[in-house]
Amino acid sequence: MVSPVGHAPPPPFVVGAAPPPSDAKGGESRTEEKVDWLNLPCPVPFEEIQREALMSLKPELFEGMRFDFTKGLSPKFSLSHSLFMGSAAIPSQSAEPIKVPTAHYEFGANFLDPKMMLVGRILTDGRLTARVKCDLTDNLTLKINAQIQNEPHFSQGTFNFDYKGKDFRSQFQMGNGAFYNVNYIQSVSPHLSLGTEVFWLGHQRKSGIGLAARYNTDKMVAAGQVASTGIVALSYVQKVSEKVSLASDFLYNPMTRDATASVGYDYMLRQSRLRGKLDSNGCVGALLEERLNMGVNFLLSAEIDHKKKDYKFGFGMTIGE
Repeated sequence: MVSPVGHAPPPPFVVGAAPPPSDAKGGESRTEEKVDWLNLPCPVPFEEIQREALMSLKPELFEGMRFDFTKGLSPKFSLSHSLFMGSAAIPSQSAEPIKVPTAHYEFGANFLDPKMMLVGRILTDGRLTARVKCDLTDNLTLKINAQIQNEPHFSQGTFNFDYKGKDFRSQFQMGNGAFYNVNYIQSVSPHLSLGTEVFWLGHQRKSGIGLAARYNTDKMVAAGQVASTGIVALSYVQKVSEKVSLASDFLYNPMTRDATASVGYDYMLRQSRLRGKLDSNGCVGALLEERLNMGVNFLLSAEIDHKKKDYKFGFGMTIGE
């Protein structure tokens, strides 16, 4: 029998029957995401818990002129030349910083291999820096950082062993001056990882423990760290789109009774990248990286600190990948 309006009547309702599946126009069926608790992702290293926020809020600002040139001699070996001319701030008792002109040239050598990285730098004032990263096994990595200076007792070096498990990471770090650090971080869910660290500072005869948490999705990253010394660091990054990210952080140091909050942005364009930040002390900074050609980038850096009456402006160019 046909209904008066010309449509077939609806099917009879049966108690206990499953509801009909919804189509794309009427709505989306809700299904719970299945979590494989035996195959959680490996977390980021403990010292990189807030790396997304640091990329936006801590750009490499500079004052003066810099020129960087990298020449590849083979697929794994390259040489670098860096020239910097600007000013350096020296400590003073007044609120305004005292700046003196400075210039230096830096020569570097780089060896990059899938299982080993060697990076060395030497400056005209005699400072020598070296970095080593070596994969001893598929899960164990050795990292060495060293800096040698002409002044006595200013040279330093650190050794770091990073063990990466299926869903956790553990690190042991030691340096001169009786510095020791042991940290452990583990994924407790597909998006949440928790970590802890124990450190000892020999020169200051201080020890402490720290706790950290990181929650990340495809759209946001929230991280926090707190230490027994009272230092608290919080950060949040919102990925507005594939090209735009907004970041904010909060840092409290009870020893200096200083609390600082800042907001920043990271904007990726087709040929350039713009990063900037503004903190609660009134300091504003921005860094623009413009790609002029393949392997050629132009840099513009600016920072204004009204409270300290410190104004910085820099420009530079990098050639080579």
